[in-house]
Amino acid sequence: MCYVARPVIDLSLAPGGRRDRQLLYGMPFELLETRDGQAFGLCAPADYVGWVDVTALAPASDRGEPTDLVTSRQTHAYAQPDFKSPDRLALPHLCILACGESRGRFTETELGWVPTAHLVQHPDPDPVAIAALYLGTPYLWGGNSCFGIDCSGLVKNALMHAGRDAPGDSDLQQDILGETLPHGTPPQRGDLLFWKGHVAWVADPDTLIHANAHHMAVACEPIADAIARIAAQGDGPVTRHARLT
Repeated sequence: MCYVARPVIDLSLAPGGRRDRQLLYGMPFELLETRDGQAFGLCAPADYVGWVDVTALAPASDRGEPTDLVTSRQTHAYAQPDFKSPDRLALPHLCILACGESRGRFTETELGWVPTAHLVQHPDPDPVAIAALYLGTPYLWGGNSCFGIDCSGLVKNALMHAGRDAPGDSDLQQDILGETLPHGTPPQRGDLLFWKGHVAWVADPDTLIHANAHHMAVACEPIADAIARIAAQGDGPVTRHARLT
């Protein structure tokens, strides 16, 4: 068993192919095959199968037992438990770290000292609050991090933090997530709205939050405006209104 040893890596469906999704530091990766510098395998927590750069992986035995998630949008690993000490690298939300002792406001990890306030061992039950961490994040097709994310990635990451499984593609999310509500049902916080090839969180009865190519970012938008704009672009009406149970 290996783990992802870089903050963010691309996963492809073919060796050296285009990005399909992304994996984050610390995620376990079951290595099944290597070919020309590429590794094929399964990342069970993200439920992704594909190819990654083999140099982005490390043996699971190289570090201790992973314990904590990065729960802030982004954090840094420092050389010492002091915010004035050199920062070694930036880590996005949902990286998985093996943590040791705490000293002051910092916790020791295999990468350095991370602010304890940016770590947690337990899920957050409100996926919309988690999605809101990404407001302003640039839109990136196939992205799964605070450096760039797409609509299905935003749903996936919010549900992962909430301790719930979800596929990575919006079409599959539409097929299996939640209970389908009748047309005209008033939306409520935590619902999902689906269009052809797109998905958005309902933040409140009048507002949604989604990663979209119109804003090229994660943005909040009036539901009525989004429905009208997406329909005008030729992507049609809302195809499914789902409520998570």
